[in-house]
Amino acid sequence: MNKDKQTNSFDVVIVGGGMVGSALTCALGDGPLSVALIEANTPNYDWSDDSFGLRVSAITRGSEKFLDKLGVWQTIRHERASAYHDMHVWDAGGDGFIHFDCAEIGEPNLGHIVENRVINKALTLRAKQFTNVTLYCPASPCSLQLDNDSATLELDDGTRLNTALLVGADGGQSWVRQQAGIAVSTRDYQQTAVVTTVTTERPHQHTAWQRFLPSGPLAFLPLTDDKVSSIVWSTSAEEAERLCQLDETSFKDELETAFGSTLGKIIACGQRASFPIKGQHATHYVKPHLALIGDAAHTIHPLAGQGVNLGFADARCLAETLLSAQQAHRPIGSFKTLRRYERSRRGNNLLMLESMGIFKQLFSNTTPGLRGLRNAGLTLTNRSAPIKHFFMEKALG
Repeated sequence: MNKDKQTNSFDVVIVGGGMVGSALTCALGDGPLSVALIEANTPNYDWSDDSFGLRVSAITRGSEKFLDKLGVWQTIRHERASAYHDMHVWDAGGDGFIHFDCAEIGEPNLGHIVENRVINKALTLRAKQFTNVTLYCPASPCSLQLDNDSATLELDDGTRLNTALLVGADGGQSWVRQQAGIAVSTRDYQQTAVVTTVTTERPHQHTAWQRFLPSGPLAFLPLTDDKVSSIVWSTSAEEAERLCQLDETSFKDELETAFGSTLGKIIACGQRASFPIKGQHATHYVKPHLALIGDAAHTIHPLAGQGVNLGFADARCLAETLLSAQQAHRPIGSFKTLRRYERSRRGNNLLMLESMGIFKQLFSNTTPGLRGLRNAGLTLTNRSAPIKHFFMEKALG
């Protein structure tokens, strides 16, 4: 540790100013705890009205309520959020399908598709409004010391931060998790996701479309322009590389074929990017004076769009745990306090991780007998109102 710099003390230090880390910061805003948020990248909010970010999230009703409580949902809606009323899921290897309609359960929508950058902008600007929050950006941690009474973090400029609780919200390759010596179990889906934004001949009808191909799911997610969708195409690493290297005309042709021309011709396609898909789960979420939230604790297959919603649930639960402990005069960084958070969240996250693994195996399997059962199951589910209502209510969060 650098002895020349003054040490600043905070009740909570959060490493990672992405959506989940910023959400936790806002959940602790205007409260009795002093908070420091560490983020390596200087945010860039200079984007044109006609451009869309490559990464989007499907925000559930539960996450919407959380974001509204944080005072950012109306800002997000005003900036750009696309409600989807229907969801259509079908199998490329047969005629089975499920169609979900929000009207069936008396809801105005099933959720919203929002660009990650829009969510992050709203949360970051909100975090800056709180007097009990200090933002260190751009800044990166370079060393961590966990003691019996606290954690001490040194930043790359030599600044030292002492805290009762260090929170790792720094993503799937979490530096905090690695420094704390917390292992992860990994599920390699052997898939890579290709993401881009496309303009289609026909409007998306405010519907989230998902077609299961033998190589993986292909999703079209509706954006605010009624003919523009964000796509997530999960396939093999080799195929993803090939798709990203195709010229635009060839890519549009292949995408149109893979999607079965459901929305007509693909008129235009934006920049493409890809990222590997892996399921990860930390062996534990907490140690004395340390906690993990969001992707630092767990990552899942994007086919259900639940990743950030699980992270928001982590942030909400941890904030409630800390504020409750502080009010009861219990130490917020104690293992006993933090275990309340871990017990509340780890089982739910593990269930979702395992469920997505089963779905991936079920729908990426080309065995003829299983394919027939899969399509029969989709058809049966579509005809059963109670089952459909159960799935929709779960999806609402």
